[in-house]
Amino acid sequence: MDANGKLETDFAWRVLEEIDYGLILVSPAGTLQHANHLARHELARNRFLGVEAGSIVGQTPLQTEELLRGVRSASLGRRQMLTLRNGPQALPVACVPLSHPQAGESASVLLMLARQSGTQNLAITFFARTHGLSPAEQSVLRLLCDGMDVQEIAQAHRVSENTVRTQVRSLRDKTGINSMRLLVQRVAALPPVVPMSLAPAAPPTMQTEVSPPEAVAC
Repeated sequence: MDANGKLETDFAWRVLEEIDYGLILVSPAGTLQHANHLARHELARNRFLGVEAGSIVGQTPLQTEELLRGVRSASLGRRQMLTLRNGPQALPVACVPLSHPQAGESASVLLMLARQSGTQNLAITFFARTHGLSPAEQSVLRLLCDGMDVQEIAQAHRVSENTVRTQVRSLRDKTGINSMRLLVQRVAALPPVVPMSLAPAAPPTMQTEVSPPEAVAC
C-alpha cells in the first residue's frame, strides 16, 4: 500500500472511531476485520456478540447462524436487520453491504449496533453545554430521551414530581423549545459524535484485538 492509500485507510478508521455507535467490519464469512472502540467494548462484554477464532459469533449456535446468514445476504447486496437476544435484553444489528448491488459480492459488511439503553448519550452532553443546562436538568433530559415520564423520573431521582416539572419548565425556557416531544426529537437528531477525550489516540490496525471490559474506554 502506498502512502496515499495508507492515509486514506487511516482516515477511514478515524471516521469509524468518531461515531457514537458500535461499528464492526466483517468479511462475507464473518471474519472480524475491524471494530471501532464502542464495538470492541461490546465484544469484550460478550453479551450479544463475541469473537471465536477470529470470527463474529452470537450467544448461541442459532444466533451465530442467524448472524452469519445476515452477513452473507448483506455481502450480496441485501441489507438485513437482526435482533440478537440475551435473556430480556436485545440488541438490534443492521447488516449493511459496502458495495453496489450490481458490483458483485462485497469484500466487507458493516455491522451497525444499536445504542444500548442506559449508555452515555454524548450528544446530550454537548446539547446541555450549549444551552447552559444544569447537571440536574441534563439528567432529566437524558431520562426523557430514554422514554421516561415525569413520575418515573421523580422516582428515579427520589424527588417530588413538582421538582421534575420545574426542571422540565427550565428545559423549555433555556432551549426555547416549548414541546418536550420536539425537544426529544431535536436531541435524537443530533450527530452521534464521540468526544476527542474518548477517541483512540491513533487509528487502530486491521487486526483488532478485543480487550477485557475494564481495559476498554467507553
